[in-house]
Amino acid sequence: MSHIQNGVGPHDMPWPVGDSYDVSLLAEGDSRNVIEKYRYWTVDAIKADLDKSRQPLEVAIENVSRDFNMGTIVRNANAFNISRVHVIGSRQWNKRGAMKTDVYMHVQYHADVDAFVRKMHDQKKTILAMDIVEGSRPLADTTLPKNAVMVFGAEGPGLSADLLGRADHIVHIEQLGSTRSVNVGVASGVAMYAWLQQHALK
Repeated sequence: MSHIQNGVGPHDMPWPVGDSYDVSLLAEGDSRNVIEKYRYWTVDAIKADLDKSRQPLEVAIENVSRDFNMGTIVRNANAFNISRVHVIGSRQWNKRGAMKTDVYMHVQYHADVDAFVRKMHDQKKTILAMDIVEGSRPLADTTLPKNAVMVFGAEGPGLSADLLGRADHIVHIEQLGSTRSVNVGVASGVAMYAWLQQHALK
């Protein structure tokens, strides 16, 4: 197995044996952005293995525009092995920023806010709207429910009034500088990590 700039080259013979391995990747090399454990594995095998240790946290994105930041949110969700990503609104989104990590995730689509909220209530999920608006709670002072779904909006407009009005809690990330808000992709990583600190990293 030789390392190349963006992954590994063809696997040395003899090849490892097992259903997890992709023969074409063993023969041609694996340039994907995956940890060493998953080198040469099929997408289905990686997804199935991740399913064994998914975190109960879920994230949702209110897709009012084809925001490039959606890909970053999905990539963060994959990095923290979040159990599910919900897309509210348009099914079309810019997947480039996800760096193909969406294939390892469970992605569920909802036509509108009403459909999303009904589904979350059916599953007894606490809806956490992540937005820096009047009346929101500071993240550092918030005990994040374990069985929660964090909802993020588009860069700029944030979450809709409809979603904010139907969330169980609204939480914001405290800031010390001059900008009004941090990039939503960055905010998603901070918020997810805060949940992990409370529930998974102790």
